[in-house]
Amino acid sequence: MNKPEVTMDNIDEQTLVERLKKGQQWAFTALVSTYQGRLLKIAYGITLDREESLEIVQDVFVSVFKNIQTFRQDASLATWLRKITINHCLNWKRKWKRRFRWHHDAIESENDKYLLNENKKGNDPEMLFQEKQLEENLMQDIKALPKKIRLVFVLNAFEGLSYDEIARTLKIKKGTVSSRLHFARKTLIASLKLGD
Repeated sequence: MNKPEVTMDNIDEQTLVERLKKGQQWAFTALVSTYQGRLLKIAYGITLDREESLEIVQDVFVSVFKNIQTFRQDASLATWLRKITINHCLNWKRKWKRRFRWHHDAIESENDKYLLNENKKGNDPEMLFQEKQLEENLMQDIKALPKKIRLVFVLNAFEGLSYDEIARTLKIKKGTVSSRLHFARKTLIASLKLGD
């Protein structure tokens, strides 16, 4: 008699980690399908480059595959994955800084569920055009934020982390998180007003 297949719907994180450490293929498949979208949002928010974000997240999962035995579960699996992703992104930034490879690929695909959730109402071409322009302008404004400010903003706005979670992840004070978020929001609001 075969054992019933275990899925993410009926397994807790502790069991998933145990299965990952045993090298069970389905566990890695479940890990990727569960966390890929969230990690892509983080990577894109930092790199502002879709193709590089996809590569970075792929590298993150390779790192997890190689280093899962070192995961001590002091923090949650999501927190560990987030830290690895941020480190990979920052390494990418350092690698390309000298080459000035800072470009932004506009988000064109409505099917790209990983990067931004588009909330299109109706089929009014003028409204769709305005929403598209607003989205592109906002991404350009986010891109223009200083790196440390943008990183905090991305973790809060895209990943939904609290001030405490951001402070722990980046190893900075909660007050620093608050001031960086305040600066980011103030800057983005001012940019939106200038665009009116």
